[in-house]
Amino acid sequence: MTPPSPPIVVCGTDTDVGKTVVSAWLVQGLNATYWKPVQSGLDGGGDRGQVQQLLGLPPDRLLPEAYAFQQPVSPHWAAELDAHPLEPDRLQLPTTTGPLIIETAGGLMVPLTRTWLQLDQLQRWACPIVLVARSGLGTLNHTLLSLEALRHRGLEVIGVILNGPPHADNPATLEQFGKVSVIGHLPPLAPLDAQQLQQQWLQQGLSQVFAQVLAKQQR
Repeated sequence: MTPPSPPIVVCGTDTDVGKTVVSAWLVQGLNATYWKPVQSGLDGGGDRGQVQQLLGLPPDRLLPEAYAFQQPVSPHWAAELDAHPLEPDRLQLPTTTGPLIIETAGGLMVPLTRTWLQLDQLQRWACPIVLVARSGLGTLNHTLLSLEALRHRGLEVIGVILNGPPHADNPATLEQFGKVSVIGHLPPLAPLDAQQLQQQWLQQGLSQVFAQVLAKQQR
C-alpha cells in the first residue's frame, strides 16, 4: 500500500505576497483540502472564505482554523487583543483522506506568541514547503533570506512559486543563488477565477511537477 503523502505547507517571503491565491491554486490542482491554522483578520470570511469563494468548494474541503482572531495584525498581538492566547500544542496536523495544503500566516519569522515563531512551528511539523515570493523588485533579498532561514532549520523546500508579472531575470537568479527550483509562476489574472487558475495549472504542467514531488515524499 502506498503511504499517504505529507501535507504541503505554503509559506510566504512576506505578508500579502500571494499565499492565499497560490494555496487555492494548489488546492484546486491537487484536489486537496485547505487549512489555515492561524487566521488574523476575519473580514470577508478570512482566507478560508476567500479560497472557498474563489474555487466554489464544498465546506468539507476547508478545515476550520485552530485560531481565528479578529484583528488583521501579527498573530501574537491579535491573540492578545482577543484575550485568547495561542497554544502551539493545539496546532496539531489534522488527518485527511487526501492531500492537504496548509497556509501559514505572514512571513516565516512572524511571532505566533511572544516565545514561539512561525518558523518554530514549521520545524515542529517538518512538512515539505512551497515558498511563495513576489516576482519583481525586492524578491531576491526576501526570497534568499527566507530560503536560508528554512534550511538553517533543516526544512525541505519543494520549490518557489512566483506571484506577479513575469520578470526576465529573477527566476534564474533565484535558482542560481537559492539552489532551488522555481516550480511555478502565477501571473496577474483577469478575471481571477477557478477557470483561469486551472488554465495556468495545465499550461505549466504542475500536475506532473507535484506528482514527482509527492512520489519522492512517499519513498
